[in-house]
Amino acid sequence: MIAINKAQSDSIQRNYFNIMERIDQAARVVDRELKVRLVVVTKGQPLEKIRVVLDVGARDLGENYVEEGLSKISALEDPPQISWHMIGHLQSRKASQACARFAWIHSLDSLKLAKRLSHFAGEYDRKLPVLLECNVSGETNKFGFLASQEESWDQLLPEVAEIIQLPNLKVCGLMTMAPYSPSPEDARPYFKHLRRLRDYFKMQFPGGAWDVLSMGMSMDFEVAIQEGATVVRVGEAILGKRTG
Repeated sequence: MIAINKAQSDSIQRNYFNIMERIDQAARVVDRELKVRLVVVTKGQPLEKIRVVLDVGARDLGENYVEEGLSKISALEDPPQISWHMIGHLQSRKASQACARFAWIHSLDSLKLAKRLSHFAGEYDRKLPVLLECNVSGETNKFGFLASQEESWDQLLPEVAEIIQLPNLKVCGLMTMAPYSPSPEDARPYFKHLRRLRDYFKMQFPGGAWDVLSMGMSMDFEVAIQEGATVVRVGEAILGKRTG
């Protein structure tokens, strides 16, 4: 157990409300009706910090690793209505564990993984909301469907068509990570790119639900919202530096 003092607790509370206000302001600039969901990224953060942010109203928590997430989910079962989001790379062999305890999967990056998730979601008698993770930067160290070249998007269609037909998944939209940069504006082209890809899929598969765009993190979430994000993933800007 890691004890946090009142100053740390107060800082987390101020950070949370400040981020929520900045999200609301960015959304109002785009569309007064736009609702943006904040996923508080808890990777590497102790339970004591997470409890503080839950106490002030956070209800969506994001984890990068299945094992770390499961441990925290078990420890934090008492607070009501928490939605846990799997936002990191998910290995196929951990699909069953993820289906059992996570409300959302943001990082669906292959047909193989999709089939596994649908299989286990069926065993748990649930329709699992998922996002297709797309690599719009072309960086070789990133996971996701390779979508950096617009002229190659048609090559993604056969796999996407199979995924949206799987019986126990609900494809709700797309997710991406922009390349790291100290300047938020550097991320804008990648967020625009993901929005165009979403519109392309929406045109190709008009019967699907493509409303969710999960993009934007602590450094660039306001730019992401300006470009259409409906989910932003913010961790250290709220909880402070990771301890793990």
